Amino acid sequence: MLPSTLSNLLAVVLCLPVALAASLNTTTLTTTGIVAATTTKTTSGVTSSLATNTTSSTSTTVKPTTTPAPTTSAVPNTTILDGPRTTNLLADIPGLYPLPNATDVVKNATLNTTDIQGDILVGMKKQLEVFYFFQINNVTSFKTKLHNIIVPKITSVLQLLDTTTQPIVCLNLAFSQTGIQTLGFNTNLGDTVFAAGQAADASNLGDPGTTNWVPTFTNTKALHGVFLLATDNQTYMDVQIQQLQYVFGTDITNLYSLEGNIRPPPYKGHEMFGYLDGIGQPAVAGFNLSPFPGQLTVSPGVILAGEPGDLGIASRPAWAKDGSFLAFRQLKQLVPEFDNFLLQVAPPISGWTQQQSADLVGARMVGRWKSGAPTDLNPTADNPSQGIDPTQNNNFDYSHPGFNLATDESHCPFAAHIRKTRPRADLNAPDNTIMRAGADVILLATVTATETASSTSNSTMERGLAFVSYQSSIADGFQFLQTVWANQPTFAPSHTPEPGWDPIIGQAGTGTRFMNGYDIQDTSLNLPLQQEFVVSRGGEYFFSPSISAIRDVLSV
Repeated sequence: MLPSTLSNLLAVVLCLPVALAASLNTTTLTTTGIVAATTTKTTSGVTSSLATNTTSSTSTTVKPTTTPAPTTSAVPNTTILDGPRTTNLLADIPGLYPLPNATDVVKNATLNTTDIQGDILVGMKKQLEVFYFFQINNVTSFKTKLHNIIVPKITSVLQLLDTTTQPIVCLNLAFSQTGIQTLGFNTNLGDTVFAAGQAADASNLGDPGTTNWVPTFTNTKALHGVFLLATDNQTYMDVQIQQLQYVFGTDITNLYSLEGNIRPPPYKGHEMFGYLDGIGQPAVAGFNLSPFPGQLTVSPGVILAGEPGDLGIASRPAWAKDGSFLAFRQLKQLVPEFDNFLLQVAPPISGWTQQQSADLVGARMVGRWKSGAPTDLNPTADNPSQGIDPTQNNNFDYSHPGFNLATDESHCPFAAHIRKTRPRADLNAPDNTIMRAGADVILLATVTATETASSTSNSTMERGLAFVSYQSSIADGFQFLQTVWANQPTFAPSHTPEPGWDPIIGQAGTGTRFMNGYDIQDTSLNLPLQQEFVVSRGGEYFFSPSISAIRDVLSV
């Protein structure tokens, strides 16, 4: 028999009488979990959320509110979460690779997709997502409730591949190094970057200190974990938050919540600067059974710990298998400033308007036009039909007959964002690959007339990206891409002229940056980058274990 207090919680989760809940075998219990942030309406009418932070009320750009303490006496009505789901939880974004067919995965895939948390391999297809960062207060009670109530509803990869098996709200969970230690495990997971935490990595990443960081991310000893929740309806999310707070009560403290929304049409799938995002995801062997033209196929161990291709497999405990290290970064995007910068630096081109020239400069900085079409295939004009075609939009490698790869920037600058972060023919480096996930953060979606006139972002609100990447090694994945490629002006090596920084995410601490090749009429020219248009608000490194590891190891 279950303890009476746990029986009461299970009754709420399952919407069953207490007596019946107490008589059920806990391994068959079903529940859906979790979170939400305070909601508001933007001036454009888009529902969004305000980031909440209980560690500070003086966040410089995110409007803070106080997260109320859970009211354990208020029993939430969770019948809305019972399903079944009739519409796809995930967004259909033209241009992004479709996910594998669930039936094909069951028949032919070699990875255990029922045990891998769903977000790791699904990528950037969420419509509404909440990151619920928490501190564990009562370890014993937290582990009991995690094991008996939450674990049965952690969403797997396989569940997300078919609408009929998707939950109303997808729930995933990851722990920081201090979180794993708090649960009673001092195990070395074989990643020193993860173990030290992101705050210790700030200078190395190029952040100019942590002044701009959300306070929660600077207090790494208190930040133990994050629930990742995804759905397609704000009401579902709100109910899940109520349920989470009821289940855990004072066993955890919600330190910070951040909500990300997919942008409304016609910008669905486009990040805040306007460019289609998430196009270049790798194909993971054993899961993506039919890679697309130009799609990089990587060994499963590049993304998943303990699988073939994991360079750190010998140093990891057995329970780490099929988990993945999660790098989270909250990135603020200065959209009015970026748009104005393009207009100011765009060179005159005969027969072109200033806006057309600005659009070309922006495309050369990113390496893609806003439609997703690569400049390597379309150096002077956008090709929207190609941008939304996954059989074409990655089928290039920067090499062209009659052109020298080490000197030619007529198609794509060496420093373009997508070339820096996936160098293709410049450098074959499959081990330095990440799986992108995350969502756009829409706190002020539409650039207002006041912002446009002043070329200055609203200082009281924030727009940007909740960046998430998965990899089996942060040192070889996110950290490597940021520090060795994006932040190094000499990368890619043996290219002339010197490439400069990634103009989108490259950082130089308190120094100044430049990129070469911005002007298609004279690619030898450098473009000074005196302002960063993507501002780090901090983050943390987590480990997203397999479902069985949470059930059989971490919660017992």
